Amino acid sequence: MTTSEMIELAENFAQDAHAVSELLRADGPVRQVRMPRGLPCYVVTGFTEARALLADPRLRKNTVGIRALFEAKLPPDSTQNGLAPDLSWHMLNSDPPDHTRLRKLVNKAFTARTVARLRPRVEEITAGLLDALAGQERADLVASFAAPLPITVICELLGVREEDRTEFSGWSRTLLSGLAQPEAVQAAAQSMFGYLTGLIAQKRAEPAEDLLSDLVHASDDGDSLSEPELVSMAFLLLVAGHETTVNLIANGVLALLREPEQLARLRAEPELLPGAVEEFLRFDGPIHLATLRFTAEPVEVAGVTIPEGEFVLVSLLGANRDAERYPEPGRLDITRPAGGHLAFGHGIHYCVGAPLARLEAEIALGALLARFPDIALDAKPDELVYRPSSLVHGLETLPVRL
Repeated sequence: MTTSEMIELAENFAQDAHAVSELLRADGPVRQVRMPRGLPCYVVTGFTEARALLADPRLRKNTVGIRALFEAKLPPDSTQNGLAPDLSWHMLNSDPPDHTRLRKLVNKAFTARTVARLRPRVEEITAGLLDALAGQERADLVASFAAPLPITVICELLGVREEDRTEFSGWSRTLLSGLAQPEAVQAAAQSMFGYLTGLIAQKRAEPAEDLLSDLVHASDDGDSLSEPELVSMAFLLLVAGHETTVNLIANGVLALLREPEQLARLRAEPELLPGAVEEFLRFDGPIHLATLRFTAEPVEVAGVTIPEGEFVLVSLLGANRDAERYPEPGRLDITRPAGGHLAFGHGIHYCVGAPLARLEAEIALGALLARFPDIALDAKPDELVYRPSSLVHGLETLPVRL
């Protein structure tokens, strides 16, 4: 196999994400692939190359450019899923100077102080969820703990009504599924758009002490978010604000349950938890392939020239298991100096919610291990099913014995 040959990825490639990354990296850190719905692109799995490209201004992310390339590279009747344009005008799909402006406005509302003052509430929500699990012999830890914690936190932070959260979570899962039919994706996008438009109108008329109200009224030198930008930014923060943490918590628990010695070490030395969270992010992170980028000019990567006008996908999972950066990358080691991993990206698009995700994971994992000293996996590892998504890397369910 040579680097010029294009690899066809099967629809279920997310089920063996790490194995796929190893296959792609076998002949070099960048490979041409065809995604399951037909999209041709280059996938980067090497750590050094991935880190460089995540911060390379020659790789663009703007919505207009991405949509134009989709039209050029896929047949008109393609089943490639895509979000409605109404949800695309956020900072993750923009380049400077638009990205700079959007991120600056969001940062004014999403501050370190905001995250720090959430700690007592995150601890309270965590305790309530664990109380509900007490007395049960078995549970699905995704549905009962890993998912409701970050969903509750981000919805409270943004001011989403409690009665709307289940429906919102369903829309999110549909939009991120790699196997959902285009009609279902479009229906979910329209429902999400309609709900967020109404919520923003409410926050504009009756501001409250929440992040969405802050975003509605945020300004910098007379600048503010437009209506499409507000709707798209609310969508981004709601989805990214819980999807990442759901998978971080569940993947971290699974990693520990499969490594009893590491679990025992963490129980004995809970002060290792902050570093352990970084190792969970590196070892089995919540994001598989970073969101689409495209080349604005030819870019050479490890001896491979990616032409202008090509899609590039950076494998965060692959990069974080590159043996040239992390010795014995497939081994979990909660004492490993895992800092510098790419689980939250790198460069100007580095995840704005990373501090909140770390806070939630540290609180959730520490409390879970303290409450249930005998917790164990209630399924064979090969029975676990991963969500069919090229973006999020997470389990459908995590059956445990408590």
